[in-house]
Formats: sequence, C-alpha cells, structure tokens
Amino acid sequence: MNIIFTIFLLLAAVVIANIIHLIYPKIPLSIYQIVAGILMASLPTTATDFTMHPELFMMAVIAPLMFNDGQNQSFRVLSKNVKNILSLSVGFALVAVIIIGATLHLAFPKLFTLPLAFMLAAIITPTDAVAVKSLTTNVMMPENVNTTLEVESLFNDASGIVLLDLALAAFTSGTFSLAHGIWYFSYVFFGGIIFGAILGNLLITLRMKLMSQHVDIGSIVIPINVMTPVVIYWLAEECHFSGILAVVSAGVVHSILYDRLRLTSAKVQMATKTIWTIISDALNGIVFVLLGLLIPQVIGRTSPANLLKLISLSVMLFLIMLILRYAWARWRLVNLHSPKEELNRDSWLLALGGVHGTITLSLAFSLPIIVSGHQFAFRNSIILISALVILTSIIVGAIAFPIMLPRKANDYSATEFHDALVKTVQYAINELKSNTEDRAEKAIIMDQLSSQMTQYYRINSVVFEKIARKSHQLELEIIEQLAEEEKISEKQAEWYSRIVARSIYNTGNHTFMSFVSTVIHRIKWRIIRHRNGKVQAQHRRQLEQHQLHPDQFLSFKAVFNLLNQEVNKFLDTIQTPKNVNEITMIRRAYLQRAHFFNRDSQVDADRMNALFVEAFQFEHSYVQQCLTDGKFSQSLANALNEQISTDELVMVQSME
Repeated sequence: MNIIFTIFLLLAAVVIANIIHLIYPKIPLSIYQIVAGILMASLPTTATDFTMHPELFMMAVIAPLMFNDGQNQSFRVLSKNVKNILSLSVGFALVAVIIIGATLHLAFPKLFTLPLAFMLAAIITPTDAVAVKSLTTNVMMPENVNTTLEVESLFNDASGIVLLDLALAAFTSGTFSLAHGIWYFSYVFFGGIIFGAILGNLLITLRMKLMSQHVDIGSIVIPINVMTPVVIYWLAEECHFSGILAVVSAGVVHSILYDRLRLTSAKVQMATKTIWTIISDALNGIVFVLLGLLIPQVIGRTSPANLLKLISLSVMLFLIMLILRYAWARWRLVNLHSPKEELNRDSWLLALGGVHGTITLSLAFSLPIIVSGHQFAFRNSIILISALVILTSIIVGAIAFPIMLPRKANDYSATEFHDALVKTVQYAINELKSNTEDRAEKAIIMDQLSSQMTQYYRINSVVFEKIARKSHQLELEIIEQLAEEEKISEKQAEWYSRIVARSIYNTGNHTFMSFVSTVIHRIKWRIIRHRNGKVQAQHRRQLEQHQLHPDQFLSFKAVFNLLNQEVNKFLDTIQTPKNVNEITMIRRAYLQRAHFFNRDSQVDADRMNALFVEAFQFEHSYVQQCLTDGKFSQSLANALNEQISTDELVMVQSME
C-alpha cells in the first residue's frame, strides 16, 4: 500500500509543479519539480522514505524515455550527424572520463583511487536533452546546437553506463586490462545498437502485419508499442548488451519506418502519440521530483564538515566539464556548422547545454552498497556529488540561457488567436446558414462548430443576460402573434410562454448549479412535450368535430423552429465584434433546444459528414483569405490551421 501512496505522491507533485509553471513560466519546470520533491520529503509519512532500485528505475523509467526520444528523432538528422554522435558520445565521453578521473586522483590521491575517480567521472558524463528543453522553453536556441545536444544525449548515456561498469569492475578486482576494456566497450555499445535494431524491426513488421489484416486493432498495437522499451531493455541486459542503446536503436527504427505506418490508421497514430506524450512528461517529471526527494535523505547522511567540501568539489567538477565541452566545440572536434563569428557563442551554448539529469541520477544510485564483502563507504558521497552537479548544471543553465539567447516571441497574443478563431468559426457557420437545405443536419453541425469557440473565452454575463432577455421577449411576442392569428390555441400559447421563460436560463454560467438547473429544465421539457402531444391530439379531435381543418394549426416542432429562426434573424441584426462571444453562446443554446425538440426527426449521417467536411473547408479557406489579405500573419495562420485540423480529426472520430 505504501508503494501505491508513494506513486500517488510523486504524480501529485509533478502535477502541482506543472500547474505552478503554467502560472509563472519564467522559472524552468525542472526546478519547480525538484523543489516539489524537496517539499514532499518533509511530509510526515513513511511513503516518502523512498529507496531507489536502479535496475527497476532504468527499466521502468529511463528505458521508456530513451525509446520515446529515439522514435521522435529523424533518421535523416541522425545520419547527417553520425560524426558528431561518435565525437561527443564516444570520443568526448572517453576523454572527459580520463581527464576528470585523473584530475580527481591527482588532487585528492588519498580519497580517490583511479578506479573510484573514473567511476565518479563516468556518472557525471551523460547529459539530458529533456532538462535542456525545460531550460530553453522561452528562449531561441540555435537549431544547430539544439540538434547536436539532442543526438548526443541519445547515445552518451550508454557510454556513461559502460564506462561506469568498467571502472566498477576495476575497483572491485583491483586490476584493469586495456584490451579487455576496449573489447567490452565495443561489445556492449555496438551490440546494443544491433540488438535493438533487429528487435525493433521485428516489432514493426508484426505491427504492420496486424494492421494490414485488421482495421481497428488499437487495443493491441498500442500496448505492444508501450511495452516495447521495457521488453527490449530486459532482453538486451540478459544478453549483456547495453539495454539503453538497444531501446534507443529500436526507437530510431520506429522513426525510420514510421512513414509506412502513418496512413494505415490515423486513429491509432494519434492515440499512440498522445499516450507517449503523457508517459514521457510524467516520467520526466517523476525523475526530477525524485531528485528533490532524495537530496534531503543524502544530505542527512552527510556530516556538516564534509557537506561544504562536497559542494566545493561538485562545483569544481561542473566547471571542469564545462571547460572541456567548450574546448571540444571551440577546437571544432565536433562540427556545429556555425559561422565563424558565432562559433564562440555556440561553443558556450554547447558547453552549458551539457545539463545532467536522469541517467546521472540513476547511475549514482546504481552503485553497490557492498563491495568485496565490505560496505562501499564512498557511495553516499558520490550520490550527493552527482545530485549537486545536476543541480548546479540546471541552475547555471537557467541563469545563462536567458542572458545569452533572445526570448521567443509570437507575433500574436493568446487573445488575438482566440479572436481570430472565433471569427473563423463564425464565418463557417454563416456560410452554412446561407443554405436553407438540410436544416436538421446543419443545426447539429453548427452546434458542434460553436463548441470550437466557447472553450476559449469567458462571456460577459451582463451583456449575455441583456441579449437573452431581448431574445425571450421576441419569442413571447411571436407566440402572442401566433395566438392572435389562431395558429396556436390560447392554452398552447401559455405553455410555450412558460417554456420560453425557462429554456435558456443560466446558459452562460458553467457552474454546478447551472448543471443542476439544466437537468431540471430538460426533465420539465420532456414532461411538457409529452403532455403537449396528448393535448394536440385532443385539440385535433375537437377541430374535426367542429369541421375545421387541423393542418391550419402549427405543430409543436413548427412553433419552435419558427421561434429559433426569428431569434437568429434578430441576433444577426445586433451582432457586433464586441458581443460576438455572448451571441454565439445564445445561438448554441437555441441550437441545443431545437435539437432536443426535433430529436425524433431523422438525420442523414452521410449528409452530416459531408457538411462537417464542408464547414472545415470554409474555415481553412477563411484563414487562407485573411493571410492573403494581410489580416493574419503566417504564424497565426499556421496556428489556426493546426487547431482547425485537430478539431476536424476529433469531430470525425466522435462520429465513428
């Protein structure tokens, strides 16, 4: 039960950190998550006494994250950056471990033997592209540097793991063979890549085979895709390959063959992408919350005298790594494709972009507690140093990136986007209204289109109520006129008036009481409709007895259709840019009422689908026309088209 509560607390901390980041996005999300973890550690519950199980952590958290990074990476980009991958993930990783390890051994020979120094160096070598993204959300990172950081983080994790294993073996046995080390590195590194590529290819083939023979198998292929990294990591580790490189390789294979799958099932592809986005965001958040949660535990096991020394050592290690990364880029040992005048800046960006995160944390906790029958005395200190290096790299990046890089700026605000979307949808609704055919189908379509707008704004209750009162008054006048013309009876006129007085009450308020009120009114409408059916039948019999033709009297549906038409004409005459939101909400209420009272009418599903396609074409055409006329910028038009396409896909799926 404690494990379930721990997972709940971790997810709650991630959600709270995300909410705070939405409110104040100037501080990177990873810092909020670390702080949430630190606060979580202070809770009076044993659920926060978390024990890290490295193998489980690598399999359940790191493997899915690396697989998702691999399948989101373009093979074309990877093929163009093979030299950079080898330079940073193999060459730089080896050089960094040797230099940092040798420096630690020479500076503190009594504390750090060569194997122990190399172990610490291997742990702090891997970088985390997700952490970099969280630091550069609001700034414009040059594409060449960003791409280099992404491809580096895909493969240098495995280098760190393999080098740590070699250092740990040397520390345990007291001996080290260079030939064996090279063979072991090559076997684990390249064996993991080949193993993952083979299994990834087999799974893609299986997935395509299933999808070619069956139409809707999302419940099968999506779980297979989600379980893929866990299974491949476990099998690769059992074969003594790099599990991390195997899942990265399998992910890259998925990205290579993704084009073959793209049009086989749009529904499956969208669901898969959504699920992986949720999984990736949650797991990344959990990693940083765990970092914050574990820091107080590690510090609590460290004496105050040693704490200051470890902090100083952590800063020194970070600075050495920073200088090494800068020199590697400045001396063009990695090709950033930077112009000569920007090489210095890009070199510093690459150096600062070496932010540490998930792998560094997991490697630190993967150190054994017992070595050669004795307790590993330096384990707690290495974990604390690694955590402090992670924190230092994040804090320095959070400060430096906004200073060195320009802020991202859209040429439109959120308000402008919402206003443009409202105008776009309103244009489509007006175009549909101009055609008097297919009224029942169009009523449903226009109601659905209106939902595109109502999700983005809050209405002005004063303006809404004023227009609603005028609309109700118009309905009452029409009902009175129909009674005078003897198109409805006096008793019917009274019933209609009661319904009108209550039909759109509280439409603009999305509160719980509004929901209750709506339910009550719908029950009343159902009772009234049932009673009116009986009264109309009785009324028709009375008319036949008096030899009057019953067809001269309007039916229940006809009265409400007439009321809706007249109210919509009235709303057309008073609509302005200032009250379009409130009028749209009122139109939705009338459309929903019309749909309710006409629910017995048959609608043509095929015609509805055609109208949906036509409506979204109207929206895209309007955006294109406004772009041509200079009313919308290119970025605003792109955002609108993306939103319209997403809404269209959701509408289509809802009708399946």
